Amino acid sequence: MKVLITDEQSLFIDGLSLRLKQINQDIDILQSANLIDMQRILSKEYDIDILILDIDLADQNAIEVINKIKTISPNTKIVAISASEDTKNIRKILSNGVKGYIPKKSDSNILSGALKLILEGGVYIPLAVLDSGAEYNKNTSNSPLKKNLTNRQSQVLDLIAQGKSNKQIAYDMGVSEATVKLHINALLRSLKVNNRTQAVITAQKLGLI
Repeated sequence: MKVLITDEQSLFIDGLSLRLKQINQDIDILQSANLIDMQRILSKEYDIDILILDIDLADQNAIEVINKIKTISPNTKIVAISASEDTKNIRKILSNGVKGYIPKKSDSNILSGALKLILEGGVYIPLAVLDSGAEYNKNTSNSPLKKNLTNRQSQVLDLIAQGKSNKQIAYDMGVSEATVKLHINALLRSLKVNNRTQAVITAQKLGLI
């Protein structure tokens, strides 16, 4: 897998690269500090699987930049990173086909969880958007499986999608880690999957989150 990271902060790129390597040692990581270098690399390298882009670099409209990238490299998945956590802008970015929006303020565990989810084919939606009640699938409320999940299982599913660890989920829900594990095991059985990442990807395909 080949990943291109575009950000003007070299320290951030180094940190992100380290996280990616921890997830998969075989990832080939390319770097660019601006949009001009990014476009040059995308035009030259035709096999870039994922572009992680700091959308704050754009002097022009971020949506225009995303659409231009799709034209240059249509098979490359785009992941937006930004210092902004404005839910309106995040929803707009996500609605244009990017595979995730990662706020730069995300803690290390959430960042790792988000990257792992994206690398395995899921879409990362930040907490601010989930809490705002934004809907990405109009059939969510009508899903038969959604009705079979308990409130606790649905809550755990949302927290897993945010990239939170069992310990963080337990703290947020005010329960023990053992209880969280029970909810997760029940959730995995309901979704007929083997792990947390598969649960999120399957839930997204079914419109549960």
